[in-house]
Amino acid sequence: MELGKVRISLPIALSAFTGYVMFTGGLDLQGLFLALGVFLMSCSSSALNHWQEGETDAQMPRTQNRPIPSGKISRKGAFAVAAGFAILGTIILFITNPLTALILSWLTLFFYNLVYTPLKKVTAFAVIPGSMVGALPPMIGWAGAGGSLNSELILIVATFFFIGQIPHFWLLLLMFGEQYQLAGLPSLNQVFNEGQIKRITFTWILTTVASALLVIFFVFTNQVIMIVLLLYTFYLLISVSNSMFVKKEFAVRPVFFKLNFLYLFMMFFLIADALLRN
Repeated sequence: MELGKVRISLPIALSAFTGYVMFTGGLDLQGLFLALGVFLMSCSSSALNHWQEGETDAQMPRTQNRPIPSGKISRKGAFAVAAGFAILGTIILFITNPLTALILSWLTLFFYNLVYTPLKKVTAFAVIPGSMVGALPPMIGWAGAGGSLNSELILIVATFFFIGQIPHFWLLLLMFGEQYQLAGLPSLNQVFNEGQIKRITFTWILTTVASALLVIFFVFTNQVIMIVLLLYTFYLLISVSNSMFVKKEFAVRPVFFKLNFLYLFMMFFLIADALLRN
């Protein structure tokens, strides 16, 4: 569970399931198997990330107790676990879903492990191409249900999750920037001063709110759900603005959790909206 980063892999699987239900408008075993396949592929990507960053993790207090640096498992053992997750996930997706879903799943792993992870050692802006990891899972579910990737509905939703990943990662860097420097990784506070970092992060959060409004007005059909999401989105906007301009310190951790709640609410309400539409 620790190697597979289950707390991250479950929301990714939920995101794929969201795309599936958006297209089908119902719950069935094929959707659940698709979510399971995506979950296992995400666990594989996470375990592979542990394998890639074992030495770096050992240098940061936040990550030094992870399985490899703590000695709970060897690097070879971690790689074997990653391979096992990938094989199981590939088999499930191959059997139960169109080939497009399987290709997109491997593309997600590619962006996380072969684009984002190596770029982290080069630039603090690796989060931007790495954000494709957030955009692809709902598209996997949509394609797995037989939907076209040219549909404006799934492209709007994927855009929201792509944009939303950027402030998510940047807030993490704000919380643990000093630890990144300990591990020799580029950090935002090496590029910008504190005031600039706050303003840039706030701008990305505003962009996330704007993309959320696009989803609310162009994807949702249930008015009650739309109102609830609008209220939370404006609450997030007011709360972040207050932290940015009124309070003396930018409350990074509370903003991080409030932003994550927006992603979760969006997935749950997209599923509810699709089910209520039929």
